[in-house]
Amino acid sequence: MLATPTPDPINTGPTADDLAEIEREWPLIEAELALLDAEITALNADGGPSPLDRRRIRRAEQRVMREAAALGELLTEAPRVWKAVA
Repeated sequence: MLATPTPDPINTGPTADDLAEIEREWPLIEAELALLDAEITALNADGGPSPLDRRRIRRAEQRVMREAAALGELLTEAPRVWKAVA
């Protein structure tokens, strides 16, 4: 009896479920990228971060927290069933 070949995870690419998960998490990913951008801008500012830079970082941090909370609520409403990879 021939064994069923195991799919190669490197060459198969993301599944539809993987892409749906990324789509669901995208608002948080985007908020984290905005925070990173604000932090980089503040670090590269001549003379240190300005009050506007600090405000931009605070707003970005608040957005990350809001998106993380929203994603957490979404995940508790519809728990994902993790499948074991054999």
